[in-house]
Amino acid sequence: MLSVKENFLETIKKGGKPDRVVVQWGPLVPIMMIDPCMIYTRGMREKGKTVIDRWGITIVWPEDQPASVPHVTAENKVVKDITKWRDYVKVPDLIANCSTGWEPAQDLVKKIRAEDGLAMAFMGTGIFEQLHALMGFEDALMGLLSDPDEIDELIEAIFEFRCTYAKLLIDNLQPDVICSHDDWGTKTSLFMSPDTWRTFFKERYRKFYKLFKDAGVLVVHHADSYCEPIAEDMAEIGIDVWQGALYTNNIPKIQKTLDGKMAIMGGIDAGLDWDTTPEEALRAEVRRAMDEYVPGGHFIPNLPNGLKNGAIYPKTDKIIDDEIRKYRGKFF
Repeated sequence: MLSVKENFLETIKKGGKPDRVVVQWGPLVPIMMIDPCMIYTRGMREKGKTVIDRWGITIVWPEDQPASVPHVTAENKVVKDITKWRDYVKVPDLIANCSTGWEPAQDLVKKIRAEDGLAMAFMGTGIFEQLHALMGFEDALMGLLSDPDEIDELIEAIFEFRCTYAKLLIDNLQPDVICSHDDWGTKTSLFMSPDTWRTFFKERYRKFYKLFKDAGVLVVHHADSYCEPIAEDMAEIGIDVWQGALYTNNIPKIQKTLDGKMAIMGGIDAGLDWDTTPEEALRAEVRRAMDEYVPGGHFIPNLPNGLKNGAIYPKTDKIIDDEIRKYRGKFF
């Protein structure tokens, strides 16, 4: 019988031979709020407070909400005119502020590996997410069309920041996996045309993920979105696992097209993550996802939103995990 780690690696590998269905995040253990980069960029976020982050973005976290989010208005948006973005944007200096203090995260990496887990570094707020946090969705999307040269320069500045962040993680942690966030779509469509995404983001992400691939780090890209039109592109640029694939994507079709070039992690309806959802309804959804997607291979049933134990309601993950374990004997 394969270990949890071995089974995960076999599941995501083209031609791999897993011996059971992976239970959501399996051996992936996130390194959260302990590395200097994350503390510096996100450490000011507190439940019940409104704060200004390192980019100057207003971040709100209401008491009754599960997470913090940017709150961008006409009055508080950082970039008020894309043609003058350099007057507004001050890129946080990671080198000056995050070059020391890595020991706690390094100790956690050692502990994770000693327990046969995969140490997973976390990078929230991807390139597109950072762009629209600085200027709002409408301005960001319109800017891609109306001011392509200026917005491309701002995207490049964000990209360089992300590369510096990635190099610090690699040099100081040598993680086994990176979980990199960037949501590129809604529940049923991309935020932009596939060609627009390819023009502004594809090649930058190819270079970005090459940093990790060259260091032997697995790439898990979180996008709890509809990304079906660019799934082949995602595999091409080096993503090993697309985490967050919504059931609104035609997952069986994507699996057939990819033929093992990228694993799919998701498929369970996150709309059932409520304290009022009957347990049997959630278990039935887990079985549906497994019936539809496990036979296609390279699939990990997972609640698309959040990280390990990242359900809004704690009981949700426990029920999902239990049902995967109970039902996976049908497939192996």
